[in-house]
Amino acid sequence: QVQLVESGGGLVQAGGSLRLSCAASGSTFSTMDWYRQAPAKQREWIASITSGGSTNYGDSVKGRFTISRDNAENTVYLQMNSLKPEDTAVYYCSSHLPRRGRYWGQGTQVTVSS
Repeated sequence: QVQLVESGGGLVQAGGSLRLSCAASGSTFSTMDWYRQAPAKQREWIASITSGGSTNYGDSVKGRFTISRDNAENTVYLQMNSLKPEDTAVYYCSSHLPRRGRYWGQGTQVTVSS
C-alpha cells in the first residue's frame, strides 16, 4: 500500500523557517514533488526532486525553498526559509507512479504570520 505522510508544518512568523518531511512507503518512488494549496486557490506545484537528486522549483519559491531526499530512508524534505504570509497553505507531498497514477499525502498546514 502506497503511503505518503507529511509532517513538520506549523505556525511561524514572517522571515522564519520550517522544514517539512514526507515519509514514503509501499513502492519505489522516482520523482517526488511538493505542492501547496492556499484557501480559495488552486493547488500549486512548488518543487520536484528526481531519484538522482536533480531539482526544480516554482518561481514563487525559487531561492527560498530547498527540496532534498534521503533515498535510504524513503523520505523527502522541504526546507523553507524567508517565509512570507503568502506561503500560508496546506503543503502536500506527491509522486506519480507509472501505470498507477499520482499519489498524495494528507497534507500539513503551514501558517506564516505577518
